[in-house]
Amino acid sequence: MDHTMVSDTHQRAARKPWYRQLYVWVLVAIVLGILVGWLAPETGEAMQPIGTTFVEAMKMLIGPIVFLTIVGGIASVADLKKVGVTGLKALGYFQIGTILAMLTGLVAINIFRLGDGVNADASTIETTGSAAELIEKGENQQWWEFLTHIIPGSVAAPFVEGDILQIIFMAVVFGIALNAVGQIGAPVLDGIQRLTAVVFKVLNYIMKAAPLGAFGAMAFAVGKYGVEALSSLGWLILLFYGTSLVFVVVVLGSVMAFLKLNLFTMLKHFKEELLLILGTSTAEPALPGLMRKLQHAGVKKETVGLVVPTGYSFNLDGAAIYLSLAAVYIAQATNTELTIGQQLGMLAVMLLTSKGAAGVAGGGFIALTATLSTLGTIPAAGIMLIFGIDKFMSECRALVNFCGNAVATLFIAWWDKSLDVDRARRVFAGEVLPPLDETTTETTTEAPAAVEDPLAEMESSTLPVVLTTKRHRVVDGPTTNLDLEPTGTGTIPRHRDDELATEATR
Repeated sequence: MDHTMVSDTHQRAARKPWYRQLYVWVLVAIVLGILVGWLAPETGEAMQPIGTTFVEAMKMLIGPIVFLTIVGGIASVADLKKVGVTGLKALGYFQIGTILAMLTGLVAINIFRLGDGVNADASTIETTGSAAELIEKGENQQWWEFLTHIIPGSVAAPFVEGDILQIIFMAVVFGIALNAVGQIGAPVLDGIQRLTAVVFKVLNYIMKAAPLGAFGAMAFAVGKYGVEALSSLGWLILLFYGTSLVFVVVVLGSVMAFLKLNLFTMLKHFKEELLLILGTSTAEPALPGLMRKLQHAGVKKETVGLVVPTGYSFNLDGAAIYLSLAAVYIAQATNTELTIGQQLGMLAVMLLTSKGAAGVAGGGFIALTATLSTLGTIPAAGIMLIFGIDKFMSECRALVNFCGNAVATLFIAWWDKSLDVDRARRVFAGEVLPPLDETTTETTTEAPAAVEDPLAEMESSTLPVVLTTKRHRVVDGPTTNLDLEPTGTGTIPRHRDDELATEATR
């Protein structure tokens, strides 16, 4: 009866009229942005500060959210070996997913040879502006640099520069250390959990401006690049979108079917995040929403906190499709013949160069240039042939990256036996369920306390939701008479005399 009342209350609270749904206003803003950029290009370009301000506001919170969630997840697990195993499983899955994505792009561009007939002379292609800077970075980049780049120069630098890889490294080290010190670090862990709640509340405030951000970004993109860029290389854009759709439906859909989950209901569940990505052309603003919704869907907090941020740097399926497709297109356009063996060797190089550009602005172009420079057979200057349409392809890259990380987290959670498949299925289907912490509280408090020992009965009634895993003894001393035990909800002081009396009674 109580459960029914709680469930009905949650459902009534969660149901909102359509005009109060965030995704509706984001969709309206995208359409208005396209119209403004098309009908009034100069006005559309002037909307750039609106879009960039929103994206920067979201990026401001990405570093703290990644750091706090990883630290909180690692510090709260009982077995650190499990964290290491989960990380290795995730990296293995990421590599396999990247290879499949690259192969998908490779097959598509070899079937639809769109570069044939362009006959571009690489020696006459001029590299100017920001494209020249990206090409220079890619040519000077070594495949092993991402390993040395992980370690930051200072504690504050990763947060100032927004370097996600370095933030992940710091968070993992800090989380392991906090777990290792045990009881001493309990107040720190409690503070981290409280700070996480505050940061997500700030995020909730910023997300209310998502329609404005989507409008500004879309109006600027269409106003600056116009439909001319779409028409000149429209077939290449369509091929990239079509190939990405096939990868999501076939490859990611197969993984979801293996998990006995529905891909399309999952995508519907993340509609707000997907529309936000479509409007801003980047997946970073959607990261907090992805983490929150996956945890609500039944994935353990520590798994979400470790896999999702890592996947944002190492599991870039959309970027992988783009890299293989774009590289072969440039080769075809410049009449550079590539054998099947050379193309497969190019994929092996891309597995390394793509990691080197993770989390870096213009990372896709840097990785592409680094690959072409390493191979030496395809002219790196050919990147200018597709530079003009990159803005329209970046949206698709970000969408596929987001979908790939959502599926990857679900699979790793299933592999770790930390996924509630039934809850995920119900949440994706649109059923409104109470948060996991409320479910835990209800289950614990409603359990019958049929104990004969009156002292035990007193303890069970006064500590209804305390979840302890270890018993900590107090160090003997004239002034030490409290023992603080870490619990699922905080710390509760227990007098030493009461504890000794309990043990004597038992």
